[in-house]
Amino acid sequence: MSSYTPKPVDTHDIELPEELLDLAEVLAHNVHEIWAQRRIDEGWEWGPERDDINKKTPCLIPYNRLPEHEKDYDRHTAMQTLKLILSLGYTIKR
Repeated sequence: MSSYTPKPVDTHDIELPEELLDLAEVLAHNVHEIWAQRRIDEGWEWGPERDDINKKTPCLIPYNRLPEHEKDYDRHTAMQTLKLILSLGYTIKR
């Protein structure tokens, strides 16, 4: 058993400005695209159920067709990334 204990930067007190919510969705979409491209490069294909042995997953579909719970996973990653950037003192401008 691993003794690894994750210690992400605490961003619970960082509030994303309204204007960054659209950016978070764009990032979430891109997170899925990167994940999907990597899976395809590793030989994965679409399948109705996840099957690690035969490299099949139902998530190899466009982001807009993913179930909301799958989109939420990508959104969480995107939003936490934006919060980390802000917590480190950076600003994000268009």
